[in-house]
Amino acid sequence: MPDLLIELFSEEIPARMQTRAAQDLKRLVTDGMVEAGLTYAHAGAFSTPRRLVLTVEGLLAESPTTREERKGPRTDAPEKALEGFLRSTGLTKDQLEARDDKKGQVYFAVIERPGRPAAEIVAEVLENAIRNFPWPKSMRWGAGSLRWVRPLHSILCLMSDEAGATVVPMDVDGIKAGDTTEGHRFMGSGRFSVTSFEDYEVKLKRAKVILRAEERADHIWTDAHNAAFARGLEVVEDKGLLAEVAGLVEWPVVLMGDIGEDFLGLPPEVLQTSMKEHQKFFSVRNPKTGRIEKFVTVANIETADEGATILAGNQKVLAARLSDAKFFWENDLRTVERQGMTGLAEGLSAVTFHAQLGTVGDKVGRVAALASEIAPMVGASPDLADEAARICKADLVSEMVYEFPELQGIMGRYYAAHAGLPEAVAEACEMHYKPLGPSDEVPTGPVSIAVALADKIDTLTGFWAIDEKPTGSKDPYALRRAALGVIRLVLTNQLRLNLTEVFAKGYPGADAADLLSFFHDRLKVHLRDEGIPHDVIDACLSMDGNDDLALLVNRATALAGFMKTEDGANLVAGFKRANNILSQAEEKDGVEYSFGADVKFADDPAEKGLFAALDDADKRIKPAMQSEDFETAMAAMAQLRAPIDAFFEAVQINTDNDVVRRNRLNLLSRIRQTCVGVADLTRLDG
Repeated sequence: MPDLLIELFSEEIPARMQTRAAQDLKRLVTDGMVEAGLTYAHAGAFSTPRRLVLTVEGLLAESPTTREERKGPRTDAPEKALEGFLRSTGLTKDQLEARDDKKGQVYFAVIERPGRPAAEIVAEVLENAIRNFPWPKSMRWGAGSLRWVRPLHSILCLMSDEAGATVVPMDVDGIKAGDTTEGHRFMGSGRFSVTSFEDYEVKLKRAKVILRAEERADHIWTDAHNAAFARGLEVVEDKGLLAEVAGLVEWPVVLMGDIGEDFLGLPPEVLQTSMKEHQKFFSVRNPKTGRIEKFVTVANIETADEGATILAGNQKVLAARLSDAKFFWENDLRTVERQGMTGLAEGLSAVTFHAQLGTVGDKVGRVAALASEIAPMVGASPDLADEAARICKADLVSEMVYEFPELQGIMGRYYAAHAGLPEAVAEACEMHYKPLGPSDEVPTGPVSIAVALADKIDTLTGFWAIDEKPTGSKDPYALRRAALGVIRLVLTNQLRLNLTEVFAKGYPGADAADLLSFFHDRLKVHLRDEGIPHDVIDACLSMDGNDDLALLVNRATALAGFMKTEDGANLVAGFKRANNILSQAEEKDGVEYSFGADVKFADDPAEKGLFAALDDADKRIKPAMQSEDFETAMAAMAQLRAPIDAFFEAVQINTDNDVVRRNRLNLLSRIRQTCVGVADLTRLDG
């Protein structure tokens, strides 16, 4: 069984496109081969800035011969029906067979497709993949019609087995497949031939190209970490930047440079952001002071002066960039000194938030009012919450955030601290945006919590009021993220909020019930990720107080644990049996059996035992539920399992004695009332 090696060699592919492109190449080629009957054992895809590579192991030497029988129209069917069938099969009428069928004679087509050599299929599939490659952006060059992300220079397409290696013959817009490639743009020594994937990877490394992106990333991180460690420093981890830089170089050479003394006083986030965005530099931090003191850059070439010239050029460009950042920083500080944070925030009145919801200044006013209302509920000072809310977005009009939008909030904290505002107020300027995603930090300071909740709830109630809700996969205002942010704020801090009441204090006109339903949907997704089944969540959502998310989750967590026990599963089965019998009897009799069960009409020990068990359970469950001790309540409910089982084994509910029958139905009603007082067990599956 031969192996296949493909390399598409071009000018530099943007780093952000490489990983996806390698997977697209693998998908297009392997799917195309399998569709043509050519199966394989294993495939791997790789990328560097100048090449996409696919290796396929254990390929069939040729596709198998196939035979397909296809039923067609009746022999007396209209001519057009027959013509359509012939077109679909590629046969002529005299190649069809007439066979007897239940309703007369019917045409059958027997289509035989002989096997084809693997090389023929690969050439066809690869050319189709190249011509229809799903680049986000592509270009044409020269006089050809081919489009590629950057000019495509060569195609390596090689099949190899024990007998040796052969080139798959193909030609795409004048680019003929061969068995050669080239190494590093500057340190390579021209084109060279290869005979297999193993030979290809080894020779590439000799030609100063590391094929595997993860190996390049590991090399960069290890060298950068070691260089920093030797100086008593540490590299600030940034996995996204590491992946990007690994896509910019084929032979990474790690160099550590200095940051000018004039810039070391800038906030570390400013230095880190400026170096990352403009230069793709890693920040190197002093762990003792938290200051960013050096940078790491990754060159794509080894030099005789060990990178000194490269570093000198990088440091010169970096100094120009950081001079701009320093200017913005100092200018913003002077503005804060002159106007204060409140004066800076006045500029928000000129920034539109939404055409129907006013300016950012309008939003800030609403957030401040709501934060003051929420503050006592979360243990914060209403005055501090109001003050923090009024200046929390002031940095949006600063020069630094205009240049680096990703620093919003962070710069607000620095400016508020510079203005001498309380630490809790400064902290809220940064933290009120959080959490921005499922893994982002959740504010825990009371003032930050109050402002973060107010900001998100104002956004949600505002867009609900103007009927701009998420639809399907569309969520242009990130309202799902805002709702999840509220959920995480509530659950992480175990806040006891009645969301319906809080929504009423938000933007007027929002449908609080519909918005709460939206929150419940988000909560279901969140809890499913935490391992709580959907039916358990539904059983708790049906209970009173479902706008108190902390209460809701505590109940759901306890019920999920209860359902994992044998007693829990069996009790639910007994409850559902009782509920089904009771519901059928109530529908048949046209009455509700909800009271009047009396032990004096019990004539079986098991029946009397159930009365006693229910009395005991009620005494334990009611106080436990009042104190929200759901584990104790469910443990008490679990004690009903054996008495209920014994009751159903011992007695017949629908007996001929009407008095006994009614009493037993009322007893079933007590089972239902006792259990649904803990959770709506009718919602549970099974």
